[in-house]
Amino acid sequence: MQYRKINNLLGWLCFFIASVTYILTLEPSVSFWDCGEFISCAYRLQIAHQPGYPVFAMLGKMFSLLSFGDQTKVAYFMNIGSAIASATAIMFLFWTITALAKKLLLHKHSEVVTQSNLILIMGAGLVGALAFVFTDTFWFSAVETIVFALSSMCTAIVFWAILKWEAHADEPRSDKWLIFIAYIMGLSIGIHLLNLLTIPAIAMVYFFRRSKNVTVKNGIWAFLTGVAILGIVQYGIRGYTVKFAAYFDLFFVNSLGLSFGTGAIFFILLIVAALVWGISYSIRNQKPILNLTLLCIAFIYFGYSSFAYIPIRAAADPHLNNSRPDNAFTLYGYLNRIQYGENPLLSGPYYDAKITDQKESNTIYRKGEKTYEDAGHNVESVYDHTTFLPRMYGTNPQDVEFYKDWLQIPDGRAPNFVDNMKWMLS
Repeated sequence: MQYRKINNLLGWLCFFIASVTYILTLEPSVSFWDCGEFISCAYRLQIAHQPGYPVFAMLGKMFSLLSFGDQTKVAYFMNIGSAIASATAIMFLFWTITALAKKLLLHKHSEVVTQSNLILIMGAGLVGALAFVFTDTFWFSAVETIVFALSSMCTAIVFWAILKWEAHADEPRSDKWLIFIAYIMGLSIGIHLLNLLTIPAIAMVYFFRRSKNVTVKNGIWAFLTGVAILGIVQYGIRGYTVKFAAYFDLFFVNSLGLSFGTGAIFFILLIVAALVWGISYSIRNQKPILNLTLLCIAFIYFGYSSFAYIPIRAAADPHLNNSRPDNAFTLYGYLNRIQYGENPLLSGPYYDAKITDQKESNTIYRKGEKTYEDAGHNVESVYDHTTFLPRMYGTNPQDVEFYKDWLQIPDGRAPNFVDNMKWMLS
């Protein structure tokens, strides 16, 4: 009881110190780059640049109301929102450090914390958390309206929650922490995608806590499973949910003659029905793993549903309406940032590759007056010189000289896979 009280009080002390530090050094108004856009979008509930930040915008709107109609103070109070979010991240960082320090010092969860161990644990938490308060990059994002403050807060909460689950994993209903993590992750997609990178780490904590056969081989499989889950959330839930909704909408509008959005709504209702049936089935047949998996998916969707903000506000036609994502097709392109193009991740060209051909891929659909209209096709380039995991990639002439100089590739010799791996590992 004493340990918990001191741990809680010192965590809130870190929050107070961080809050005071950031508010005293706060940007008084708008700072450079994306901040002005984010402030404008949140204040008027408009559509920011891709891939959209609905949770960030709605929370920013809440803080903007503290200006009580004084538009000269809107930016200041939204900057305070970042300061509070960053201070919250520091508080959860403190509790994360103390949880890890306690696990290192004590052999059993039920072991009594001695006074010397208490000092060591709390000292580690204070030094770690307060040192991070004053790190340059974190401090920089804590005093202006930018997504990284809220993203850091979500990441801190998620990692603290998995340690909370780990400490109570043997207790009944402890898996509620995993469902809580799923919900925060769903919400964090509406702030920044960085939080999803904690999934492999969470998978490893789950593996070491629940597995009865901890080996190197099983550990590698657990990590790969975490990476697979990350891919499912990133590309399956976040991406393909909207893509399938778009093609359902295409069928309902163009083939059945119904209004825009009916197919997308029908597809969403199908997902809801499937999850409800699956959760009910897992309860009736006593399948706890299936039940936990479906509940986590459902709560990720609960958080991800914040993106309904995007087409709703786009349809209202605000002054700032990037890509006008008022239907499922433009929303899919908006979420996947198609206007920026993409760099090859798994397979693609070297920096010196030449285009040998071009081929058409999927059809581009645009919202017409009453139906979706064919607006052409995406075009994919075919290159003469490709590789697996292309990290030596560039489209500018200076990229060529940079790679050649870094790896000391002589003139006239084409880069090879060994060069590519050297670059990636360097």
